[in-house]
Amino acid sequence: MADENKNLNNPEKEDDGWDDNEESDLVELIDENGESTVFEHLATIEHEGESYLALCDPESDDDDLEVFILKIEQDENGQDVYNVPDDDVADAVFEKLVKLSEEL
Repeated sequence: MADENKNLNNPEKEDDGWDDNEESDLVELIDENGESTVFEHLATIEHEGESYLALCDPESDDDDLEVFILKIEQDENGQDVYNVPDDDVADAVFEKLVKLSEEL
């Protein structure tokens, strides 16, 4: 995934924890070129006063799961946009995701 702004095509969807339902929460991200990619929403994580999405490929198996961390920000129109955080922040958010999943 490129380090570019992403727009979430489902702004009404809001979740603040690990999704343990059998039915997954799929979101479609559309980049500035109009190309869309579908992800499974794993969790919304708070870290140092900011919100982050944890997403994965909905077709990946649990043994080879790649998690994408995106920071939730707002553009000049108040619309949510999603940016790739720096590696240290992404690692810290991922660790929170792991701890959250272990608690379930």
